[in-house]
Amino acid sequence: MTLTRTFEGRQPRIAMPKGAIDTQMHMYLPEFPGLAGGPPVPEGTPGPDEYRRLMTWIGIDRVVITQGNAHQRDNGNLIACLRAMGNVAKGVAVVTRETPLDELQELIEVGVVGARIMDLPGGAVDLTHLEEVDSIAQELGWCIAVQFDGSHILDHEERLSAIKSRWIFDHHGKFFAGVTPDSPQIAALKRLIDKGNCWFKFAGCYESSRSGGPDFEDIAAIARVIAEYAPDRIIWGTNWPHNNAKTTAEYPDDADLLDTVLSWLPSEEARHKALVTNPEELFGFDPV
Repeated sequence: MTLTRTFEGRQPRIAMPKGAIDTQMHMYLPEFPGLAGGPPVPEGTPGPDEYRRLMTWIGIDRVVITQGNAHQRDNGNLIACLRAMGNVAKGVAVVTRETPLDELQELIEVGVVGARIMDLPGGAVDLTHLEEVDSIAQELGWCIAVQFDGSHILDHEERLSAIKSRWIFDHHGKFFAGVTPDSPQIAALKRLIDKGNCWFKFAGCYESSRSGGPDFEDIAAIARVIAEYAPDRIIWGTNWPHNNAKTTAEYPDDADLLDTVLSWLPSEEARHKALVTNPEELFGFDPV
């Protein structure tokens, strides 16, 4: 193997509250190979057993498993992983109007509560399907996770503001071109949050940071502003198993990453909201 993942280490300095929810991660089982159009399944096929070790290490109690791009529109791997994880897990699937009704029913039965839009290379359902997926989410009571290059949010703001479902602006917004708190893109994000059905996800900061680690200060500047502006609309995720890392040297230390990202939240109360009560509301977990 060219990559060795870490599952134990020093405890995070920021203690996780009881009921902490990881709202952004992927999971894989070896019987489900990658499909054409998507990236390969990550090396080592990191699955339920490995993820449980991470949960124990950094203090995660519950999880939202997101359909990985490797499996495109085939939700079989997601369904199997949700069954393996049991009642601590919910899921975000890939669906369109072509998804069979019996598959939708199975997704509901195993705990899927959301649909994914991924308008970046390798994504299975892009922004051209936004209204279609929104209508499905409305019918099922699901949310939508929307990921695209947030540098272009002004081009999409009218359509995003028309979303009727609860939805998530994913991965710190992925402002690849770079923004500051005073950028018009951040003003647009605030307007979307003000609509009352938009959440902002802290996850995968290293995927769009231009300043880089360990502090990711460009991402941090935006995160701090939005956390102050809308503390009831922040959720958090590990982005495990860090699919963009191709070597051990590139693989982040999850305790370090957690401490860095959670430090952008202004208080213990704000962290509790982001880690527990906000995702409980959004994904339908029982209150702890």
